[in-house]
Amino acid sequence: MGNRSSSKKQKPENGDKCNGTKGTKPEKPKKPKKPGKDTPSPPLTPPAPAVKIVKAIYDYDPVQNDDLGFQKGDKLQILDDESNKDWWFARNVTNRQEGYIPSNYVVDDNDAPEAQDWWFSIDRREANKQLMMPTNPSGTFLIRNSTDHTSYALSVRVLDQVSEEFVIKHYRIKKQAADGRVCITQKLLFNTLVELVNHYRDNVNGLCCQLSNPCPKELQSVPFKSLEVDRNEVKLQNKLGAGQFGEVFKAKLRKTFVAVKTLKEGSMTVEAFLDEAKIMHKLRHRKLVQLMGVCTEMEPVYIITEFMEKGALLEFLRNDGRSTTIVNLIDMAAQIADGMAYLESQDPPFVHRDLRAANILVGDNNNVKVADFGLARILEEDEYIACEKSKFPVKWTAPEAAYDHKFSVKSDVWSYGILLYEIITYGRAPYPGMDGSTVLQSVSTGYRMPRPTGRNFECPEKMYEKMLNCWDFNPDKRPTFSHLLTFFDDYATETEEHYHPPEGD
Repeated sequence: MGNRSSSKKQKPENGDKCNGTKGTKPEKPKKPKKPGKDTPSPPLTPPAPAVKIVKAIYDYDPVQNDDLGFQKGDKLQILDDESNKDWWFARNVTNRQEGYIPSNYVVDDNDAPEAQDWWFSIDRREANKQLMMPTNPSGTFLIRNSTDHTSYALSVRVLDQVSEEFVIKHYRIKKQAADGRVCITQKLLFNTLVELVNHYRDNVNGLCCQLSNPCPKELQSVPFKSLEVDRNEVKLQNKLGAGQFGEVFKAKLRKTFVAVKTLKEGSMTVEAFLDEAKIMHKLRHRKLVQLMGVCTEMEPVYIITEFMEKGALLEFLRNDGRSTTIVNLIDMAAQIADGMAYLESQDPPFVHRDLRAANILVGDNNNVKVADFGLARILEEDEYIACEKSKFPVKWTAPEAAYDHKFSVKSDVWSYGILLYEIITYGRAPYPGMDGSTVLQSVSTGYRMPRPTGRNFECPEKMYEKMLNCWDFNPDKRPTFSHLLTFFDDYATETEEHYHPPEGD
């Protein structure tokens, strides 16, 4: 018989059970297992990053092509704040323009104390100094941390009705441990510092006067995004002076005034200078003259720094210093110690090597900053031979540095002691009547300058004691700059002409 189809239906293969063929039961769909110890939870979708909005506290004119200009009060969205701590990429919320902005020109747009225009991260001495700017009206105020950092302090400029002169009053703002509320008097409690300020702007309620305007903030310079700057963008103007490194000019970079130091050809190699400049470019402190950028592609090399209106401290003391009070002079000593304490705190410590009044610059309101830090170490070695005709600043130099070339923070402290002599004598040359060789020999055998006195000045005993401490022959026995900062900070406050015991500060 021929082949014929079977009348029996074939059983489906195992893999066909789910086809619904008659005679078979389809498999029930399995229920998903609940997450347990052996079952991993499904991955969560990460939340979208929070949009960071900041507000401008200064106007900013672009300096480089990819900068974003803005005005005080503008709101900006930060698109990148991690690539560079000094320059953030941002978008203007209003006009949608994008570019780089200096990070210290803006604050977070929220109600935190640090985001307010009346919040200052300064101490009492600096608060007095900034509030006493002659353009500030009565009622100008700021809030800062208290001296012991356990609460806040309100500092207010007010016209004294008896003396008819402006004075600064300080009030402690207490913080309640239980609920975090703040107050000046227990009768008036506020949920936040913002509420407290708003209240005393509308009401006196026991203060010396009603609060008016927040104290204007000193603008801090920010270095350019890249160290190397296009020389064609730098327009030299009038010559400000000359020194051992070269000439100094006032210059303009677009709308920004800067100072330009032109280095003498052959004074140092470009490679050595660039290595040092990269370090100097990263140093940030309000009492250091900020290195903004350099031009090294051809000679003379340009060093571009922030511009200080009144020039070198030495010339300022000799020409305009007679009108400067002892309080101002001690305040200058504190400011310089502040900048040097920052260099001392670096790891490793950053040594200046040429600290003297000629290398301190002066701005408005007797603000002073340390300049030319680091340049001395990249001069050719013969510049530091201890001979009378060299450019070696013998009268400012510690014995171990002069004889053994051992420069350190402690040799900078010795120089600071000589700088104190320059300050209190309004720029008199140290060791009057003595040449460099005589100074080296005399100092090595124990001679120290006597307490300086003159027709228009007299060095306070406490200040002279610190000079002698700085001139200890043993470097390890000299004070630190941190100690000197604390000493002159306190001393400046004690000697305020209108000093009153603080209201709890």
